[in-house]
Amino acid sequence: MPRPFRLEYPGALYHVTCRTNRAEPVFDEPAAREHFLAELGLACAKTGWRVHAWGLLPDHAHVVLETPQPNLVSGMKWWLGTFTNRYNRRRGLSGHLFAGRYRAVPVAPAGPFFLEACLHVLLNPARAGLLAPEQPVASHPATSAAWSVLPPEKRPSWLVTDRLFAAAGLSEDSAETRRAFAEWLEARRAAPEPPTWRMLRRGWCCGDEAFRAEVLARLRGTSPDPRRGPVPPEAQVQLGRGIVAEELSRRGWTVADLARRRKTDPEKAAIAQRLRRETALSLRWIAAALHMGSINTLRNTLVAAERGGPPRARAGTSPRAESGARGTAFPPPAPQPSAPEPEAAGPAADEETFSVTWD
Repeated sequence: MPRPFRLEYPGALYHVTCRTNRAEPVFDEPAAREHFLAELGLACAKTGWRVHAWGLLPDHAHVVLETPQPNLVSGMKWWLGTFTNRYNRRRGLSGHLFAGRYRAVPVAPAGPFFLEACLHVLLNPARAGLLAPEQPVASHPATSAAWSVLPPEKRPSWLVTDRLFAAAGLSEDSAETRRAFAEWLEARRAAPEPPTWRMLRRGWCCGDEAFRAEVLARLRGTSPDPRRGPVPPEAQVQLGRGIVAEELSRRGWTVADLARRRKTDPEKAAIAQRLRRETALSLRWIAAALHMGSINTLRNTLVAAERGGPPRARAGTSPRAESGARGTAFPPPAPQPSAPEPEAAGPAADEETFSVTWD
């Protein structure tokens, strides 16, 4: 199965997560944490990455990093591969250390999204119950918060705090600023979880509509590679909505015009063909978005459009026949209620939801 596509571009910000195989508590050991961060520093030296926050829980790691050059994939390959090889060699082990591929969610640099991504990483040990209530967040050795409150000369050069301090409303790096940052972290510790964190855990992108449109445009402008899988399903929906809006604008139609036209309208069929050609959206989603009735009606219409004639049915033909089969027609589908608008409905039964595996 092709791997999900990785989006790389200059200046990208990512929330990166990697989990250990079988949830092994690799980062419980101080030595393993030190080696993991040492390899991260070497990876930054090779790639020019800028790390804004990191956090290590026993079985997984979080990093908010910036890539001035589009080199996320090569850098992650070197970092995780090198750490795995050296970890195994020190302990006389072999095989995979991490469970599948890492996740890398693009994060909007503007607005609250960058700040919330860093907070998600820095507050993770406290929310996981790894800190006693009286223990300050900045005292925990498994996050960059403990380093961020140190003077610059005592921090590694690859860990940058200027952007994080500025996002928190603090001034230049000074003793007073670092003290205020530690107090600010404590104040946020008990705050309710913001909706942004769900984007980081389950989404394909963390940002506002403008940023999501920008990321989607980058995905659409990338040359297709048969070795890569499709973009995440949520991005496919965004792409499909954009295509429908573009086709309506080109024809001078409104959504109401689309709903009024008959289900087998040739213009609707042309839009459906483009959606099938340029996206991996399900037939159910396309039928609902274009007001084309049932899946069977859409299949009939697409087959007829390929043949250059109107849809027609022939008795005795199975409605489950594939739309690509030549010489096959379908009986009229049983009357069904109109499909709901995809914007108002949740994921359809046959439509894949976003994978939460470490892709």
